[in-house]
Amino acid sequence: MADFGGDLDAFRVEVRDWLKANYPAELASPVAGREEAMWGGRAFAGSDDPQIVWMKRVASRGWTAPSWPTQYGGGGLSPDQARVVEQELARYRPPLVSFGIWMLGPVLLEFANEAQKARYIPEIVRGEIRWCQGYSEPGSGSDLASLQTRCEDKGDHWLINGQKIWTSYANKADWCFCLVRTDPTAKKHEGISFVLIDMASPGVETRPIKLISGESPFCETFFTDVRIPKENLVGQLNHGWDIAKRLLQYERQNISGGFGGGGGAGGAAGDLGEIAKRYVGADEAGRVADADLRGRITRNKMDFQAFALTLARINSESRAGNGPSAATSIIKYAAAAFAQERSELMVEAMGGQGLGWEGEGFSDGELTAVHGWLRSKANSIEGGTSEVNLNVVSKRVLGLPDPK
Repeated sequence: MADFGGDLDAFRVEVRDWLKANYPAELASPVAGREEAMWGGRAFAGSDDPQIVWMKRVASRGWTAPSWPTQYGGGGLSPDQARVVEQELARYRPPLVSFGIWMLGPVLLEFANEAQKARYIPEIVRGEIRWCQGYSEPGSGSDLASLQTRCEDKGDHWLINGQKIWTSYANKADWCFCLVRTDPTAKKHEGISFVLIDMASPGVETRPIKLISGESPFCETFFTDVRIPKENLVGQLNHGWDIAKRLLQYERQNISGGFGGGGGAGGAAGDLGEIAKRYVGADEAGRVADADLRGRITRNKMDFQAFALTLARINSESRAGNGPSAATSIIKYAAAAFAQERSELMVEAMGGQGLGWEGEGFSDGELTAVHGWLRSKANSIEGGTSEVNLNVVSKRVLGLPDPK
């Protein structure tokens, strides 16, 4: 790539031209059945699926992680250049959807040793490993530090026994970044370590959990006498809580971005105002006929716009500084509230049609509103409950004393 110095306009032109020239023609419009390809992983090694081709082309420039160091396969770009790449990529299908990019990679860059960085980060950038997150347990959700999955030192390896729950896509993941208890005698925050587990290891079992929406994105994950190499410990022994907290900041920041998109977790896709006019009707001025509904839709859209601008600013500050701060808990809380409100407005605007569950025609965007509405109930739970996030804001952002 040419050296453009501070000329972002010229850089943008080069990025735009390259993306246009390298985007597979087969992906010009949505194609059913390619969702999984976005995640990459072992299952797609050697695949000529157009989405995998697209991912590999973008990864060859390091643009799946544009601001990461080039020595690990990243783009090595400045914060401003990375933002240009992200903006231009937004015009196309995402080349890679990855917990490795969103959460694990940043903490590996901060806490891992050189051998771990050299091994795992290039594979993350290239989408060769699909990761899942082993945090929550049946008795350790909001109080995550009470986790009980044991990791015992057996001399030449670690031995892991325990159970995780709500492990997103564990049944499709190649590896798991996992919190384990390595010192049961220490205070709960001080006896935790952060390890990496190959999901193909003997003794690993996953069981998908079927949700009310009919989907099964979450799993129970069981570890029974699972052996992992000693070098799979990241950071210092019994100091995994520091890594865990840092990773949660990245997770909340990226979950918030997903909610802000207005689809998926937040309800059916599409412009809420236009959908409301289709089902409720329009007045003489072309506005949503129901004035009260129109006002609430407008407020929600304004909230999302303000949220998107704030999130863009926080992301820019994060790239330019030392990563996300505890303020991401504010963003996560707000994003969940706005997304849940949007999904309810969608169902209300569509009336009876918004309650359709299945059948002919119900594969089309807004006609799955009820699924989005049900799914949005998890927005205030996943990635840290809204109550926990408010506590983080109270203590870490506002500096308020603990309640007596």
